[in-house]
Amino acid sequence: MSLSPDVSRPRGARPAGSRPGAARPGRPRKATAAGAGSADRFAALADSSRRHLLEELAAGDHTVTELMAGLDISQAAVSQHLRVLRDAGLVTARQDGRYRRYRLRPVALTELRDWLDELERFWHERLAALGDYLEGA
Repeated sequence: MSLSPDVSRPRGARPAGSRPGAARPGRPRKATAAGAGSADRFAALADSSRRHLLEELAAGDHTVTELMAGLDISQAAVSQHLRVLRDAGLVTARQDGRYRRYRLRPVALTELRDWLDELERFWHERLAALGDYLEGA
């Protein structure tokens, strides 16, 4: 194995066969809305404005204009928050004439709850095992 730099290609050029946007080793790929991971959903839920939008959408479908009523931010900002929620798979959008109506995807929240339940079971078992070990020591 040679430690000398590869001089066969110009500096900054990609290796042969690689493509722009390809995942780098050690870095997870960005998930799409259909395959959004738990981390993406938690990141989307971290913002209070997005949580407010989800609470509003829990009552039914809404347009961006309708969702702006409870927030003190611009229409563009609401649209950006909805985009993050859509990319995380938490909401869906459908065209209704000139408007886009947003709807909560309860299945995504159920998937999060199931993941959290599994994590809780794991830690309960681990802590119970630790308690048994400490009692026996």
